[in-house]
Amino acid sequence: MASFLQTTLGTAADLLFPRSCVHCAGPVARGKYQYLCPSCARELQFCTPPACKTCGYPFFGAVIAARECPHCTELDPVFEKGKSLFLAKGPGRSLLHALKYQQGFYILKDLARMLQENPHFRAFLRGAILVPVPLHPTKLRDRGFNQSEQIARTLLRNSDAQAVELLLERKEFTESQTQLDRKDRMQNVKNAFAISSAANLMSHTNYILVDDVFTTGSTLNACARTLRAAGVTHIRAVAIGHG
Repeated sequence: MASFLQTTLGTAADLLFPRSCVHCAGPVARGKYQYLCPSCARELQFCTPPACKTCGYPFFGAVIAARECPHCTELDPVFEKGKSLFLAKGPGRSLLHALKYQQGFYILKDLARMLQENPHFRAFLRGAILVPVPLHPTKLRDRGFNQSEQIARTLLRNSDAQAVELLLERKEFTESQTQLDRKDRMQNVKNAFAISSAANLMSHTNYILVDDVFTTGSTLNACARTLRAAGVTHIRAVAIGHG
C-alpha cells in the first residue's frame, strides 16, 4: 500500500512539476534515471574494467598487461589503487556540476542507481572506511556543504562500506584546481591537509579517500600522503567522475 501510494504521488508530482534533464534540459519522461533523459543517459560513459589500476580510467579496445593510463604515468601514487565511476564529460560533467555548484542533492538519487548498475565499483568499497576529501572551512562556509562528503555518504548507503569518517582537515586555503596544470596542481595542494584532531586512526584498516572528480590525482595523492605519514598502511581512492 505504501509503495503504491508513493508511486502514485510521484507520478502526480511529475505531471504537475515535470523533471528536466540536467544535461539537455529536456523532459526526463520514463527513463531509468530521474534527472537524465534516456538520450543523455546513453551518452554517459562508465569506467568499466579493464581500467587503469590507479584512477579507473577505462582502457578502450584490447589491452595486454596494461596497468596505468597516460593520466597517471607522472603521478607516482601514494595510494594503492583507485576507481572512477564515469567520465566527467557530457552528461557526467553536468551531473557533477549540478551537485557541486547548484546544490543539486537530487542527483544523488541517480548516483545510487548507477552504483547498483556497477557491481565492480561497489565491490571495491566493501569493508572500507570512506574518507571524504575535506574543504577549507572558508570554502565550506561559502558553499554550505562538502560535495565529497555527500558522495561518500551515498556510497555508504549503497554498498558494503563500513563507515564514513571525517579524518582529514584542510589547513591551507588553496585556489581552485580547475585552471591549473599538473605541476601547479601538485604544488597547490602540497601540505594543504592535516589529520583531524578528532581522528582515531587504525593503521591496518582499509581506508578509501573519496572525491568528486579525478583529474591529475594531485588532491587525492596529497590526502593519501597525509594519512600515510600518520601510520595508515592501506589507502585506496575513488572518484565519481574522471575528467
